[in-house]
Amino acid sequence: MKRRLLAVLLTAGLVLSMTACGGKSEESASGSASEDTSAADAGGEADAGEADAADDAGGADAKDISIAVNLKTLNSEYWGNVKAGCDKAAEELGIEVTVNGPDAESEIAQQVTQIGDQLAQDVDAIIVAPCDTDAVSGALESASGEIPVFFIDQDVDFPGKTSFVGTSNVDAAKKGGQYVGEKIGKDAKVVIIYGQEGESTSNARTQGYKEGLAEFGIEPIAEMSGNNVSDTAKAAMEDLLTRFNNEIDAVLCMNDDTAIGALSACQDAGVADDITIIGFDGNQSAVELVAAGDLEATIAQQPSEMGYIAVMNAYKAINGETVEKEIPIDTIFITKDNAEEYLK
Repeated sequence: MKRRLLAVLLTAGLVLSMTACGGKSEESASGSASEDTSAADAGGEADAGEADAADDAGGADAKDISIAVNLKTLNSEYWGNVKAGCDKAAEELGIEVTVNGPDAESEIAQQVTQIGDQLAQDVDAIIVAPCDTDAVSGALESASGEIPVFFIDQDVDFPGKTSFVGTSNVDAAKKGGQYVGEKIGKDAKVVIIYGQEGESTSNARTQGYKEGLAEFGIEPIAEMSGNNVSDTAKAAMEDLLTRFNNEIDAVLCMNDDTAIGALSACQDAGVADDITIIGFDGNQSAVELVAAGDLEATIAQQPSEMGYIAVMNAYKAINGETVEKEIPIDTIFITKDNAEEYLK
């Protein structure tokens, strides 16, 4: 990789210098011990000297470092916020960070192709939010043990993984199920609109919702895929309203786009005021609807911070520092009570 070539050239130059001058080399700054990082250490905002500290600890020149990022898609507010965090870290560090993603989260083959193309550019690290964990593991096989491999938002059981940066989807979604249980009680008629069939993030959030509901003796009366997008989620909600004769008390959604689609169906049916709708991600558009009283709540991830921390830690790994195997990003449960403050 580029940094190995740089090291060889530097070593050759040093040998020639010592031969000509008969001098002794100075001790490398990279000989100092490095400390593990955590989400708290990495922080949502960089310390003023973070980039300088990383330069002092590592051997690679920042201007020569290239990090590839491949997200599930760039065509959504949430993933756009993740990209913004990556871009912010790149600017602060003075490194090249290329962010890409397929046209939609369902475009698994496109993501695999993009990852292959990015690895072919001889990058120093790669950060991936996988559309499909098995497919992505295969695409990353050549990078295992060669460069730092980070997963963001969704973890993968990958032998060459350096670290995972993201939210516990089970724990976060559990808050939504608990909220419905506390608000409505054990007789609540609840439906879940999940994401792509078989997708691990969707499965984890569905599990969390069910665990939270189970604490109040509630079992969902139906589960249906919204495929992560508003239009499909709206169609799913229309079907559920027809099937249950509009007698639904709450809808727990895979993400905010799903919640907005479900809300639209409920508004068209004239039952929006009677149904508690909970989203997931904390997108600005959804939080504004929470503040207006149209959506009940959203479970806010911190996507910009997630992208920022992932790039910062990938940079540290490139420079030989140890990073935590898991770097958790907290979630915030947003209701009308704190929506305005969150928007600020």
